[in-house]
Amino acid sequence: MIGPILFAVLVLLAVAFLFRAVWLFVPRRDLVTERLQGYGMGGQGLTVPDDPYQLASARGARRGSGWERRLTLALAQSDLRLRPAEFTRLVIGAGLLGFVIGTLRLNAVVGLGLGALFAYLPLFYLRLAQQRRRRAFANQLPDVLTLLVGALRAGYGLSQSLQLLVEKMPEPASTEFSRVTRALNLGVPLQRAISEMAERVGSDDLDIVVTAINVQYETGGNLAQVLDTIGQTVRDRIRILREIRVLTAQQRLTGYILAFLPVGLAVIITIVNPAYFLPFFEPGVVRILPAVAVVMLVIGFVIIQRIVNIEV
Repeated sequence: MIGPILFAVLVLLAVAFLFRAVWLFVPRRDLVTERLQGYGMGGQGLTVPDDPYQLASARGARRGSGWERRLTLALAQSDLRLRPAEFTRLVIGAGLLGFVIGTLRLNAVVGLGLGALFAYLPLFYLRLAQQRRRRAFANQLPDVLTLLVGALRAGYGLSQSLQLLVEKMPEPASTEFSRVTRALNLGVPLQRAISEMAERVGSDDLDIVVTAINVQYETGGNLAQVLDTIGQTVRDRIRILREIRVLTAQQRLTGYILAFLPVGLAVIITIVNPAYFLPFFEPGVVRILPAVAVVMLVIGFVIIQRIVNIEV
């Protein structure tokens, strides 16, 4: 029993020292420059793209790999105060922890499965935080547009109206618009600042608002009237989405029950009788049965989610 524990500890220490060595030898960017680049500025001043409608992904394409850019955008959309490297270390650490626990409790095969499950938990939480924050912003958007239209009709400029949103709106709208106002104070063009906000939020309704503001800057017109019409459209869309969620609540709950009930029963049976599932992991064709069961559960859950996910 001491041998596997010692081996797991040595592997954990080796991986930890490896990451520490990579962390020490990888060159680091200047923190001030990195903060300024977050608002569209570099160390030598402001850099304005040729296309005023260009989003933040174009700037991010000039540095980092593809997964790093996607992870950076996901962390920004979920408002998690982590860098991609820190989140990656969190995922790897959780996977190693699950592998060590599963290997010590049963065997290496179970350790691999438990490690994959533990590594998926941070990713699941990241996706859940993205959806929760996007939904919260979408629910606040009608109030945002009402306040913005009222400020514009009262004679405020667009920049002053955005500052009013920062003062009057709760999270997460106040955080996003405060980032826009800070970017404007640093000299970033308004079109670029709100376009980057739209990419951070990831809301289709906000994309419509940003497009209307950009078009108004190019062609002119009554922005308050346009935003008032968009606000009414957004309210109708949110009302329809809520009605759909109510009508599909039973089907979504059925999908969750069918997906997690077998897993919960397996965990309970394993706790009560640890040797109950051991025949499924013996050499032979019988090992395929747990894999087939997991694959079928995942396929069924995905199909149910696709059916109840109605686009509006």
